[in-house]
Amino acid sequence: MARRRVPVPEGETALRAALAAAEAGSGADRKTTATAVRYSLEELAERAPGNSVEVRVPPFGVTQCVAGPRHTRGTPPNVIETDAATWLALVAGQRSWADAVGAGKVAASGLRADLSEWLPLFRAGQ
Repeated sequence: MARRRVPVPEGETALRAALAAAEAGSGADRKTTATAVRYSLEELAERAPGNSVEVRVPPFGVTQCVAGPRHTRGTPPNVIETDAATWLALVAGQRSWADAVGAGKVAASGLRADLSEWLPLFRAGQ
């Protein structure tokens, strides 16, 4: 089980606010975005436990998830990196994994670096 640093109610509130701001075309403030990203990364680690994939959303957070071989040194063999706006769109189902990867909005390397099985984590309006 992933260790929560963002309380669920606070994370859900931040996520809703960040998604609403994105839909309005304004984008959320940095603190709201950071909380929403961190909360959603924690939720991913909870739903896809493991250490074989590292998901990075700089500068806000990183998590390890997905069952499989664990790495212990250096750069992990399976790395996913994206920006906060793309990540939040993916976790809310506003953008598909294939579309984001195809558009170059997600850098994914390694055999296990595919989160389409776990995304979206939430649906817009949830």
